[in-house]
Amino acid sequence: MLAIPDTSHINQAPPPVLLPYQREWIIDTSPLKVCEKGRRTGLTWAEAADDVLTAAMQKAVGGQNTYYIAYNQDMTIEYIQACEMWARAFNRAASEIEEGFWDAGEDDKHIKTFTIRFPETGHRIVALTSRPSNLRGRQGTIVIDEAAFHDSLDELLKAALAMLIWGGQVRVISTHNGADNPFNELIEGIRAGKRKGSVQRIPFRDAVAQGVYQRVCLRLGKIWTKEEESAWMQDVYAFYGDGAAEELDCIPAMGGGAYLPLALLEARMAGTDEVPIIRQRWKPEFSLVPEPIRAREVTEWIREHLTPILATLDQYRPHGLGLDFARVGDLTVATVLEESKNLVARPVLVVELSGCPYRQQEQIIEVIAKSLPRFRGGAVDANGNGGQLAEFLADRFGHDRIEQVHLSEKFYLEEMPKLKAHLEDATLDGLPRDEECRDDLRAIQVVNGIPKIPKAKTQTGDGKRLQRHGDFAISLFLADHAMHMERSGVCTGFTSIPRTSPFGRPSDDDDDYSGKSRSLRMF
Repeated sequence: MLAIPDTSHINQAPPPVLLPYQREWIIDTSPLKVCEKGRRTGLTWAEAADDVLTAAMQKAVGGQNTYYIAYNQDMTIEYIQACEMWARAFNRAASEIEEGFWDAGEDDKHIKTFTIRFPETGHRIVALTSRPSNLRGRQGTIVIDEAAFHDSLDELLKAALAMLIWGGQVRVISTHNGADNPFNELIEGIRAGKRKGSVQRIPFRDAVAQGVYQRVCLRLGKIWTKEEESAWMQDVYAFYGDGAAEELDCIPAMGGGAYLPLALLEARMAGTDEVPIIRQRWKPEFSLVPEPIRAREVTEWIREHLTPILATLDQYRPHGLGLDFARVGDLTVATVLEESKNLVARPVLVVELSGCPYRQQEQIIEVIAKSLPRFRGGAVDANGNGGQLAEFLADRFGHDRIEQVHLSEKFYLEEMPKLKAHLEDATLDGLPRDEECRDDLRAIQVVNGIPKIPKAKTQTGDGKRLQRHGDFAISLFLADHAMHMERSGVCTGFTSIPRTSPFGRPSDDDDDYSGKSRSLRMF
C-alpha cells in the first residue's frame, strides 16, 4: 500500500505574528506581572512589541517611558533591535538607536545605554547593559529580563516597585536559577497572596505546542512537519541534559521533595485540643442492601456519632467545608474549619468515609453542611465521579457557595502556595494531632515544579489502617480555599439559625471548643 504524503503544510495561511502565550502576556495589564519561562520562547520579543506601542502612545492614554534592564550587553542589544524592528512594523515615528551612558550618578557612569526616542509623544525606550544603582525618580515601565541571574534582585525590585505608586509598571521575566533565588521567592509570594501581582508560566513544551517550532521553520524557510517538530524538541532537551527541568520546564533546581516541612506541621499541631476525627468503613456488601435500609442505618449512625459534635460548634463563628471524594480504594474526607474572632481558621471536625455508597455520601455530607453555623462555603473535589456529589451539594446549598473544584495542575500551582502561606503565618492552625493526617500532609510533593499529591498511594492499608492517597491533605486544602473564596452578590445557599439566644451565652472565648474531643474507628 502506497503511503500518502503529508500535504497539510501546502497553502497554509501565515501564522499570527504573536503566539497565544505571547498575546496572553501582553493582554495582562497587572501593574506587577512575572513570567517564569523556558529558554528561547520569544517572550522578550513580545515584550518589545508592547513597549514600542506604549512609548508611541500619548501620556493621556497610558503612554510612558520604558527602562529595560538585562544582566549582559548581548541581551540588551537583542532587545533594542527588536524594539527598532517593531517601531518600523507599526509605522511609528522613532529615532535611530542612540548609544550613551546612564546619567543618574557617578556610580553608574560606566553603564552603557541604548535609546530609541518617539518624537510625537516625547517618550523613549532605554535599554541598559546592567543594573543602575538608582532608579528612583524615574517613571514608566521597568522590564527586568532574566531576573533570576541579576545580582541583588531584591534591591532592584525595591527601586522598580516604587514606580507603581505613580502609575508605572514592572515586568519581571526569567528562567529559573534555583529554588532559593529571589525570583522564585517573588513568584511564590504572589501565588501565596502575600504580594499583589500576576504570574504566568511558559514551559518550553507548551511553547512548542503553541507554535514555536513552526515559527522557527518559517524563519529558516523549512517545511514544518509534526515528526520534525518532535525530533527537534527531543534534540533541544538532549542539549540541556540534566539541566532541562530548570532551563526548559520552569522547575527550579532543588525544588523537589516534601512541600510542607515536618517542623511547620508540628508547630501547627502544638498546644491545641484534640480535633474530633470520625472514621467509618462500610463493608462491600453494604452497597447491596436496598437503599431505604442503608439510609435508615446511616441516619442512626449520623445521630449517634456526628450530631453530638455538630451540636457543639460555635453558632456565632463562620465555618467552611472541604471535601475530597472517593468511592473505591481511597477515602472520602470532609474537613470543617471554623474562623475565630482573630481570623485564625482551625479544624473542628474531620470525617473519613471508606466504602460508602454514593447516595449515603450525599446523605452524610448534606447533614454536615446543613449543620454548620454561618456556613461561609465549601470547596468539593469534582474530579471523576466526584462531580456528581459536588453538583448535588451546589444545587442544595447554592452554586455561589459550593465551588466544584477540578484538581488540575493549574489549580494546584495557583492555590497550594496559599495553603502553605496560611500555615506559615498561623492563620491556619490547630491541625489534628494524628499520625495519618500528618502523613497525608507530608505526602504533598513538588512534582515537576508543582506542589500536589503524586499519583502513587501515599499510605498502604494493612487491615487496620486504611489505604490513603493524601485524602486529609486535599480536604484541608479545599477547606482552606473555601474560607477564602471570593463570592459575588448575595449568597443563595443555606444559612443556619442559632439554636440558642445570643443573650446569656456561656462563653465568648473563640478558642473554647466545648464537648469532648474524640477519634473513633469503626470497622
